[in-house]
Amino acid sequence: MTKPAAPKRRLPTSPFKAPVPPPPKHFSVGDKVTHDIYGLGRVIGIEDGIAALVDFGSAQMRILSPYAKMTKL
Repeated sequence: MTKPAAPKRRLPTSPFKAPVPPPPKHFSVGDKVTHDIYGLGRVIGIEDGIAALVDFGSAQMRILSPYAKMTKL
């Protein structure tokens, strides 16, 4: 068995910059989006900071935040 990876600790005096986390994605109702698995769709509902309800034509899916596989078109 292996131990879970611990987050890397960065010293304030380190010459290497800490990685900058990407800004959170924000979607609004009516946005056209693409998803890596489900394809093209349109946002039909938003739960602030929790999920987005997206209509992909054949199905409506609730995509949870941080929306790693979904991008706005």
